[in-house]
Amino acid sequence: MAYGDSKRNALTPWYVGFLVILAGVLFVGYRMVNNGCPAPTFVELGVLIVIPAVYLCLMYLTFKSQD
Repeated sequence: MAYGDSKRNALTPWYVGFLVILAGVLFVGYRMVNNGCPAPTFVELGVLIVIPAVYLCLMYLTFKSQD
């Protein structure tokens, strides 16, 4: 097999980013639960669900729009 013949999966960075975000969300959620975070529920949902979901969608669209 020649050097340039292998095809890399274009979504590999997305998968790595997903794992990093998942680890971050789990860590922040763990800290919020165990430290009795006084933040309102909608702020917690934004930090743990909305912001990571928007980031992953944008990252996915960026990779899919490339040739």
